[in-house]
Amino acid sequence: MELKRVVVTGLGAVTPIGNNVSDFWNNLLAGVSGAGPITHFDASKFKTQFACEVKDFDPLKYFEKKEVRKYDLYSQFAVAAAKESVDDAAFDMEKLDHDRVGVIFAAGIGGISTFEQEVASYYATEDRVPRFNPFFIPKMIGDIAAGHISMIYGFRGPNFGTVSACASSTNALGVAFDIIRLGKADVMIAGGAEAAITAPGVGGFNSMHALSTRNDSPQTASRPFSKSRDGFVMGEGSGSLVLEELEHALARGAKIYAEVAGTGASADAYHMTATHPEGLGAILVMNSALKDANMAPEEIDYINVHGTSTPVGDPSEVKAIKNVFGDNAYKLNISSTKSMTGHLLGATGAIEAIASVLSVKNDIVPPTINHTPDDDDPELDNKLNFTFNKAQKRVVRAALSNTFGFGGHNSSIIVKKFAK
Repeated sequence: MELKRVVVTGLGAVTPIGNNVSDFWNNLLAGVSGAGPITHFDASKFKTQFACEVKDFDPLKYFEKKEVRKYDLYSQFAVAAAKESVDDAAFDMEKLDHDRVGVIFAAGIGGISTFEQEVASYYATEDRVPRFNPFFIPKMIGDIAAGHISMIYGFRGPNFGTVSACASSTNALGVAFDIIRLGKADVMIAGGAEAAITAPGVGGFNSMHALSTRNDSPQTASRPFSKSRDGFVMGEGSGSLVLEELEHALARGAKIYAEVAGTGASADAYHMTATHPEGLGAILVMNSALKDANMAPEEIDYINVHGTSTPVGDPSEVKAIKNVFGDNAYKLNISSTKSMTGHLLGATGAIEAIASVLSVKNDIVPPTINHTPDDDDPELDNKLNFTFNKAQKRVVRAALSNTFGFGGHNSSIIVKKFAK
């Protein structure tokens, strides 16, 4: 069976540095940090009091007022990003076969704020009489964003969510890619959303010592590949990509950003939260993506790394890159856009896939910000090009994006320049 080719024809984003793709991309290239004091709740007693929150998001731009209460914030972000991506793809909805369009949308955690509110309300009542909101369960569950998107447009193709912690939305893209190339759908809306900047979210990660506690300087707290890194900065938002079978896209004259070349998935099989110290799962997933794409390591020009700014995670990913790419590792641009967006958990893969697509499309690599020369980490190889502090123009024939999640889940995607 000959596999179909798959291209990217639409993009949508809601992020801490821009509530649309244009603003997100421009701020990435400018090295803008989305970090600041937490406003979603009173964090004054928490070890970490800052995050990368989405700013000035107005749900009434996307929903009727009476509908907003049916959506957890993570689903609101998902619908907003999906709408931008579908608009960007410019379908003729009357001609589009809705039976051949599906939605795979991820969340690592889902509606945690809804869960918090409902449970707190229950335990706050003296009589403990259950008076739960009828929207409690459908707002909270991790698959509901995919359901909402399909209902808004009447897309009746494959529809579900993927859950693999921080690898969730890269896995969503991988599943959507496979569905199209196997001929089971013509178009897939794929991505992820997360809104976990809540008291339980921040408190839980604090208890694991996973978050930066650099409260005196939030905007410089996410500093991947720097010696003084002390944990990740939590982010929120959503990314959505329209993946489309090539002939279907060409037949309607679609704008094509890039081609999806291949994906990979693996497990560390090592630890609940820590990456394998030698990067064994990361090595496997990158090699799997290259094999799936039928590409050699030297054909990759840019890696958008997982790069969370944690003491353990960054070195293991560097080891993996050097193992997979050998001497070509020194010809690559490597950057962590989490230095600007923070870590969007289940949405991070989709947002970073968008950054990778736009790097391929525009021949420019966004930076890793917040590094200073006196903060080099001797544990890392500083002959590698981490694209510190300033975007770099170069031909980007293909980009690889890595995402690694708690539970040892690893996922990678490769996008390349489209050529007929």
